[in-house]
Order: sequence, then C-alpha cells, then structure tokens
Amino acid sequence: MRTGSLFTHSAKALAQASLVALVVVGMVAGTALAARGGNGGGKPGGGGGATSGGGTISLALMDGATQANFAERVTFNISTTATASPFVHLRCYQNGALVGEGRQGFFEGALGNWWFYLGPTPSWQGGDADCTATLEQYSGKGWSVLATAPSFHVYP
Repeated sequence: MRTGSLFTHSAKALAQASLVALVVVGMVAGTALAARGGNGGGKPGGGGGATSGGGTISLALMDGATQANFAERVTFNISTTATASPFVHLRCYQNGALVGEGRQGFFEGALGNWWFYLGPTPSWQGGDADCTATLEQYSGKGWSVLATAPSFHVYP
C-alpha cells in the first residue's frame, strides 16, 4: 500500500468515526432534553406577556436599554408547556413592508443566541420600525403559534 492511499484511507476512516460520534452525541442530547419535560427550559425568563393558550411571551430589553432601539439587541421572556423546543419568531416592518425577520430556538441546545438584533438588514438601514414576535413550535405539519407578544416600536 502506498503512503498516499494509506493517508487517504485513514482520513476517510477518521471522518466516518467523527460522523458516528456526532450522531451518537445528538441522540443522547435529544433524549436528555426530551426527558426534562416540556417547560420551555433554557428561556431567558418566564411569564408575563400575551398568551393564546399555548404559553406566554413578552419583550425583554437588554444592555440597560429603556426602549427598543435600532441596531440594539432584544430578547423575550417565554413560558410554555406545549413543547420542550420553543422558538421565537420576530418580524419587523417599516410602512407595512417586512424589513427584518428571524426565528431562534429558546431551549437548551438550540443553535445561536437567545436574542435578536434590531437591524441593520439589507432592507432596514435605519429609522423607526414596528415589530411583532410569536412563540412557536415546529412539528411535521409545520410551524404553529403558541402565543403572540404585544407589538413594540423600534426607535431610530
């Protein structure tokens, strides 16, 4: 066997072993999260805000802010027993046109952060906007809304 083919074979075996390890870790983590129950664990806070029978969601300002401002971060206080994997879906509009949108998992193990930046986006380079957020869950049938937060204004 030549050195080049030995190296190639070793690299492929290592890649395959890594993939198997990732699958096993994912299954163990998923089982652990499912065993915790559906309390919306990992959320920044609980309670407050609007409800529609599946949970509650309310705006939570960050970084000492007293109002939602363009290019700053916000998060949400959520609570739900409907799913162990809740998501927050944020949409921001200027003059009725969608200028910013994001969806983020609010549970332990979700990728990303538990906050949203209020711009800039390609279509939102500054100025006021009005935003809405919904607490959602995903199933094989798609997204369903569990609760809707009161709309809030973003200041320039």
